[in-house]
Amino acid sequence: MGYACPVCGVEQPDAAHLANHLAVTASLGREDHEEWLAERVPDWGEMGPTELGDRLTEYAPAVDTPDPVTGPEPSPQHGRGHDHGHSHAHDHDGARPSGLEDALAHQSRQPGRGSLSAEARGALEEARELTRQMYESGSDATSDAESTPDPADGGDAGGDGTASDETGTANENA
Repeated sequence: MGYACPVCGVEQPDAAHLANHLAVTASLGREDHEEWLAERVPDWGEMGPTELGDRLTEYAPAVDTPDPVTGPEPSPQHGRGHDHGHSHAHDHDGARPSGLEDALAHQSRQPGRGSLSAEARGALEEARELTRQMYESGSDATSDAESTPDPADGGDAGGDGTASDETGTANENA
């Protein structure tokens, strides 16, 4: 038997997983989880998963959770002589995801997941533009770096024993 998160409803296989879910989600800045924990278990940050899980079970609704490897038990009529080309690790009624991937996908669709602030979108767009510019001028940057004298090698930018001037022309007198 598992527990549903009392804040967002995500199902966890046991109390320790519920404790980890709530604590990690709160620590990542989800205010709803953090406020809920602060109200009910003020010292939650000082507890381990087992101790916190024991405290949380009085608030969290118990749920039947499928085995994460095999999925839910098939119903009596399910799986009798038919093959419809897919795994049986799911619920046909769609009431609850049964696999790890489905659970993660469900969590990623929760409010606040996947949505970016205007500031974050701007920062990503700026990073994309800078990256694009870097790749466009990549060949220029490489040739500039090769012709720039390195004081460590005595001004020998080409590494061939001859110094180069500002134009990149070999200067045998240097």
